[in-house]
Amino acid sequence: MKHILLCMSALLALSACATTGSSGGGQGSGSSTGAASKAGNGASLTKTSVVRIDPNPYPSTYQPYPGAPTLIRGATILDGKGGQIENGEILLRDGKIVAVGQTVEAPGDAVVIDGRGKFVTPGVIDAHSHMGNYAAPGVQAHSDGNEVTGPVTAEVWAEHGVWPQDPQFTRALAAGVTTVHILPGSANLFGGRGVTLKTVPSRTMQGMKFPDAPYSVKMACGENPKRVYGGRNQPPGSRMGNFAGYRQTWARATEYKREWDDYTAKAEKGEKASAPKRDLELDTLMGVLNGEITVQHHCYRADEMANVIDMSKEFGYKVSAFHHGVEAYKIADLLAKENICAALWADWWGFKMEGYDGIKENIPFVHAAGGCAIVHSDDPNGVQRLNQEAAKALGAGNRAGLNISKAEAWKWLSLNPAKALKIDDKTGSLDAGKMADVVLWNGDPFSAYSRAEKVWVDGALLFDANNPKLRPVADFELGQPGEGDAK
Repeated sequence: MKHILLCMSALLALSACATTGSSGGGQGSGSSTGAASKAGNGASLTKTSVVRIDPNPYPSTYQPYPGAPTLIRGATILDGKGGQIENGEILLRDGKIVAVGQTVEAPGDAVVIDGRGKFVTPGVIDAHSHMGNYAAPGVQAHSDGNEVTGPVTAEVWAEHGVWPQDPQFTRALAAGVTTVHILPGSANLFGGRGVTLKTVPSRTMQGMKFPDAPYSVKMACGENPKRVYGGRNQPPGSRMGNFAGYRQTWARATEYKREWDDYTAKAEKGEKASAPKRDLELDTLMGVLNGEITVQHHCYRADEMANVIDMSKEFGYKVSAFHHGVEAYKIADLLAKENICAALWADWWGFKMEGYDGIKENIPFVHAAGGCAIVHSDDPNGVQRLNQEAAKALGAGNRAGLNISKAEAWKWLSLNPAKALKIDDKTGSLDAGKMADVVLWNGDPFSAYSRAEKVWVDGALLFDANNPKLRPVADFELGQPGEGDAK
């Protein structure tokens, strides 16, 4: 057989599908403080008899594939932070970036790659994806990204609908994408939790799960929720109804948090107290109020983004990023002041009324205002050319006189999305000690004629355009026409 189930044949003997880990994608071990037994409401009962909610009952079992010490020399290096090194060198070893510079010492057993005429960048991070939840082929049976049964479904988790065999994951890897954030769809005011994954072959979602990345909650403004539920003659049927729904839900979450805080304070003092009844929806929102879960908010219009910022202050939470935000340029200074990222398209506009006032300079204008601009996909085809999407935005900005360098623009694809997902301490730039998520491009990555030649995830070479044995193929694709797109 040409391909082995999910694991690449070149890695099978070394890794034995190492990304699934030894636990096989099982449940977590209980309370973060050391569970002794389970309380009747589903929370953990600790040795101090304090009931606590396990914040991570489906823990990552991800283990990096094995890799060899690797030195890339002679390449143009874009470090993801705005720096550029001509004729530079980078050393990867033990899954980490060891050193980056003009000259780097390497061990004698290092694999040396000639990067002359080529470019090295951090792996691309897509902050807004539905891969796995809207898997390929795009049929109704694979439509698992929207729980359209009520306007508030914060209790659902995107990861529970992720299909690891989705061929979109391997195609994203081949395009230099090493990390993706999977979000529920935007039919609801609160759509559910999002999850961050590595684009590695695995039998389970947990085997792809980015270690220690925080969860997110997806929220949505505007036309989508009011159309879906207004069309059923139920609230919300207007933008007024949207905000009333948000506020009522946050009010309930605030009370739920107060009940748990009061209970915990008493129980930790040894006082008699009863744990509140578990509510999975409010668990997620309490996590936001506690600063443990990020808010990724689908929102197009500038006025609505400003209203959401005010609402976040009303209820004491932080918006990590607005997504789509075709009018972000109108409040670029406000986004920068509030330290809120904007995950945007290069040129999508006009496909619905709230998207009508989009401009091609949106991303560079947010960047020029000192904001955290991000190029995202929200699309199974767009994720395969995010470097080209960034190039379009860069070109539009520079034609407008902004004079943004390519090295600065790469932040839109790596460090800024890492910041929005709260994983920038681990990935997103070529810094010593960070994960060796690295791409070697066969030319300028801002050119439509360049492609990812080699892709490393945690220092393991998982894609090589010049080696058919290093083009991973999902089990679902085996035996099908165009298998792995290696024609």
